[in-house]
Amino acid sequence: MTATPTAPVVPLLPAPHSGGCPFGPPPAYTEAAATAPMTRAELPDGDPCWLATGYAEVRTVLSDRRFSADVRHPAFPLLVAGARERLVTDNPTFLRLDDPEHARQRRMVTGDFLVKRVEALRPEIQRIVDEALDRMTAGRTTADLVADFALPVPSLVICSLLGVPYEDRDRFQGLSRTLLSRESTVEQLREAQEEVLDYLRDLTARKRARPEDDVLSRLAVRDDLSPDDVASTGVLLLIAGHETTANMISLSTALLLEQPEQIARLADPAALPGAVEELLRLLTIVHTGLPRVALEDVELGGVTVRAGEGVIAMLSTANRDEEVFGGADHRPPDELDLARDARRHMAFGFGVHQCLGQPLARAELQIALETLFRRLPGLRLTGEREFRTESFIYGMRSLPVTW
Repeated sequence: MTATPTAPVVPLLPAPHSGGCPFGPPPAYTEAAATAPMTRAELPDGDPCWLATGYAEVRTVLSDRRFSADVRHPAFPLLVAGARERLVTDNPTFLRLDDPEHARQRRMVTGDFLVKRVEALRPEIQRIVDEALDRMTAGRTTADLVADFALPVPSLVICSLLGVPYEDRDRFQGLSRTLLSRESTVEQLREAQEEVLDYLRDLTARKRARPEDDVLSRLAVRDDLSPDDVASTGVLLLIAGHETTANMISLSTALLLEQPEQIARLADPAALPGAVEELLRLLTIVHTGLPRVALEDVELGGVTVRAGEGVIAMLSTANRDEEVFGGADHRPPDELDLARDARRHMAFGFGVHQCLGQPLARAELQIALETLFRRLPGLRLTGEREFRTESFIYGMRSLPVTW
């Protein structure tokens, strides 16, 4: 056991992305990981916290019941300055709750995202992907892959599943960008949060009056859920359901265009799933990590995390851990190797809170990337890429391409 250090290794969280590889985590996190698996950092409000960067340490933080995901805990680490009083509500999403309440709410929507259910959706996802490419390529040879393909595909899929009108996409996509931006003020975050909740409350009322075959309808007619409960769950599924996959599609495409010799693996049905796992590992889009708070003292990575101390579990550095993803037969873990066995990655988190929609995300990525490079074998970059460095979900703002 070692004493708690007083000087932070990372001066302030979230760390800026400038100066590093655009496909990797911010340099400060990589430097912290090279120092020790557990280091100290400072939150925007000035409070100290722990930064867990090692693979084993991140797994423990995300799976050990001694670490809480309940955002209502007074010591829960927040990555937005001044947000505790304005954004921590009495009705958080189940992602920000502990069991048993987390498990109770999660079970209500688990069935819609099971592997068997997602496999049945593959023909519909393929149709959505093909039609998006038809629109993108109709009468032209250039496009912004983000706006014309990467964003519409998962937005259409999640809207269909949830029962959200796709014609409202400009509204909920804009609100999502505000809620995920580190540059948004607390007031902007509060207003966006209230607007998207009001939108889902109104939609829930309509679903309750006239239910259809969709997730929101099934939630709306339940007697054990209030409109606020349904709206809160709907916000989580809607935002996570399109933002994460959209950014993974665009980031994956941008990286593969830099390494075209690896694209052939996408055409092999046997190799495609593994190739997508490697992209998920390397491009882990939650660069700011997952916050937890210790409920009791825990010995971890050579230090003692005291009860009441916050911990940020850095998925992006854990997924590049040399001991787990290295080896003489493959490229270093900070490089793309579509032949690597990356199945142990934590791009979707770990433990009971790991991403509910991961089967859907995998299916969308497999279909979107395989179809994109099969139909447009001459795809190439035509201008400067723009990355979304200000977002809690890392990704791309634009990706100009031609074919």
